[in-house]
Amino acid sequence: MSLRYLTAGESHGPQLTTIIEGLPAGMPLLAEEINQELSRRQKGHGRGRRMQIEKDQAQVLSGVRHGKTLGSPVALVVENKDWTHWTKIMGAEPLEEEVAKEVKRVISRPRPGHADLNGGIKYGHRDLRNVLERSSARETTVRVAVGAVAKSFLAGLGINIVGYVREIGGIVAKDIPVESVKEVAKITEDSPVRCMDKEKEVEMMKAIDDAKENGDSIGGVVEVVVEGMPAGIGSYVHYDRKLDAKIAMAIMSINAFKGVEFGLGFEMARKPGSEVHDEILWDKEKGYTRRTNRLGGFEGGMTTGMPIVVKGVMKPIPTLYKPLQSVDIDSKEPFAASIERSDSCAVPAASVVAEHVVAFELANAIVEQFHSDQYEVLKKQIQEFRQQAREF
Repeated sequence: MSLRYLTAGESHGPQLTTIIEGLPAGMPLLAEEINQELSRRQKGHGRGRRMQIEKDQAQVLSGVRHGKTLGSPVALVVENKDWTHWTKIMGAEPLEEEVAKEVKRVISRPRPGHADLNGGIKYGHRDLRNVLERSSARETTVRVAVGAVAKSFLAGLGINIVGYVREIGGIVAKDIPVESVKEVAKITEDSPVRCMDKEKEVEMMKAIDDAKENGDSIGGVVEVVVEGMPAGIGSYVHYDRKLDAKIAMAIMSINAFKGVEFGLGFEMARKPGSEVHDEILWDKEKGYTRRTNRLGGFEGGMTTGMPIVVKGVMKPIPTLYKPLQSVDIDSKEPFAASIERSDSCAVPAASVVAEHVVAFELANAIVEQFHSDQYEVLKKQIQEFRQQAREF
């Protein structure tokens, strides 16, 4: 058994929809928990006007009764408030030819760095709005909703997760010593850029403001940390069962992400093995631990029981208010790329998205490894597995 989900919906369509299959029965789940996570995604210094229009709220349409999952598919819907301004442009019904000319707002100028041109070539769309509506990061709304369900699943098993910002526009936050993931979450939730370092926070905000003033955009680095994941989750047996590989894929699937690393990541290339690998320790209370966590909680595609630490690199958003040169696909003449409403920096929001896509992969790995249709039975299996690992 495994967890899976599909999302559907366009950026300016009536709604975003997802169906999640594979959740065990009896897991506590409230819409307000999902909505809390959706609200976190909408925050952050540098967000555009779209976030002032939308107030994302999930409707739970199936699979939950009286606050607990039923074991059947869970359907979630998030309405697009902006749909009222786009009903003719994005409507499903055919338009009369004369009306179509007035309302379709055909886009023939692809933006560099976006899916516009490649998607048009792939699907044969002469109106590139057919591409950009679905390739928009608006789709991450329901991916966060799915991740919120996964976070609830994990929390009941004693697994906590947080995503936050390490770098924006070349400004790198210092390492701040903290006791737990929950403390990180508390500190970063109060930060406009979801950063631990209050000094660098101010510099990051200024960099975002400067980029906006110049009609430009900036990217950065986000980090996700997970505590409480048992050792031995994942597999070394097949390439497509390695859990770190699945997490890397999930991070790379987020709009505008271009790189992933675990633990020391690319820095390992510049260090000898003695400064990379984590020495193994054992004591009666904790069982096996590591002296360090340079590998970010993974060895051989499996968890080590140490905190999972994964970073993702987000490029600057390609929609610029001082657009780069492009070519009109109809006339083949050079033009300044078309402008769609966008953010000058979405790195703080992207850290929330990263947190939630990682949460889903972890929940899925547990469901695959511990088979049960009942959440309470699954919890007992995890407890027994942790005990076995300590006594191994």
